[in-house]
Amino acid sequence: MEYGESPGLDALLQLYPDLKEVYELTVNHTVWRKRHCLNMIPSENVMSPLAMLLYLNDAMHRYAEGKPYKRFYQGLIYVDPLEVKVQKLMGELLETEYVDVRPISGTTANGSVFRAYTKPGDKALVAPVQAGAHVSHTRFGTLGALGIEQIELPVDLENWNIDIDKAVKMIEEVKPKIVTLGGSLYLFPHPTKELAEAAHTVGAKVIHDVAHVLGLVIGKVWDNPLKLGADIITSSTHKTFPGPQGGLIATRLEEDYKEIGKIVFPMFVSNHHLHRLAATGVTAVEMKIWGRDYAQQIVRNAKALAEALASEGFKVALEHLGYTSSHQVALDVAKLGRGTKCAVLLEQANIIVNKNMLPYDRPEDVKDPSGLRLGTQELTRWGMKESEMKEIARFMRMVLIDKKDPGEVRSKVVEFRKEFLEIHYGFKITREDEVRLLKIMLHAEM
Repeated sequence: MEYGESPGLDALLQLYPDLKEVYELTVNHTVWRKRHCLNMIPSENVMSPLAMLLYLNDAMHRYAEGKPYKRFYQGLIYVDPLEVKVQKLMGELLETEYVDVRPISGTTANGSVFRAYTKPGDKALVAPVQAGAHVSHTRFGTLGALGIEQIELPVDLENWNIDIDKAVKMIEEVKPKIVTLGGSLYLFPHPTKELAEAAHTVGAKVIHDVAHVLGLVIGKVWDNPLKLGADIITSSTHKTFPGPQGGLIATRLEEDYKEIGKIVFPMFVSNHHLHRLAATGVTAVEMKIWGRDYAQQIVRNAKALAEALASEGFKVALEHLGYTSSHQVALDVAKLGRGTKCAVLLEQANIIVNKNMLPYDRPEDVKDPSGLRLGTQELTRWGMKESEMKEIARFMRMVLIDKKDPGEVRSKVVEFRKEFLEIHYGFKITREDEVRLLKIMLHAEM
């Protein structure tokens, strides 16, 4: 076949079996996850159609080392103002002028900030993994890779949160360089204000990882840690903030912004995946318009899901605190087969969750912990509300408590999901608009 010729997609798939396999796996995944599943992994979300279409742009082929208007490459006369615009939009949402959107993930954002304020051998106070810290906060991840000593903050097991009095005393005694808050199992806010006051008396920086709750902070459901005394917030952009995968850093002070910026590039990021900027910008505008409503419904759904699961017979964490104030719900499934088995059974019913360590698990339980972690941010994005949370709890009971055949429950899930195929809290566009944008993005046809 001559270069540039195409007999059409169907013929290409028959001619090239490898291409057919790649195509089918990709299409099957997309249809399965977007039409047939209940996605409850708390670190995931879906973009609006407009954001997705603008994500598919020429900038995915381009490089932009450095900061806007101070690049090491040419060809960025549109990328530079776009990046500045996205920084401004995110800054408006976070009420600060100092936002860096170059990190390509929450982990590279964390690494950049850790490196800016520590050197090998320095001490960092971090919540233990069992109490929710992200692996990048620990000696097993980015912190350890940088040679920083991890010291675990004390945890109040009754409330699954940092013990304020003991933590303040530890800060005073250890005198760490950084104190890291936030987590990947994050049901209630960490005590930012109290720990920031103590940290600042010993010259430590407070870094609050809001990756999971960025949308809740922007939606004013959770307080902005920068307003509570945190020096820096780090985040990803694809959890309760429903944008493309990526990261960001925001600071209170210009001097911190500049110091961290010198680390982001060239130490942790070279090119920063420019095609995601447009989709991040679209999502930022969506959150300016619908962010508060979206965040409030996420939390209402999480509380409703927790209450429904408890009524169905599940052991739901932190009942005495109202279960959750975030998008997350934690279940103890130790008596139902533990986390790994339960997550696999639910997946067979097209209910996607993840196993997760709980505060009383042992370090060796990491491969088969006692918990499941559920999130409502994507269910909410598809338009589900409190009544749907009750139905989802019943599906989960059928699989894990009633021990019904997951295949039987799967058919119910697929039928249920047919009513929720349109993105909410985001821009709607017509099919004609979709075709027009695809022509532009694929063929540059204006």
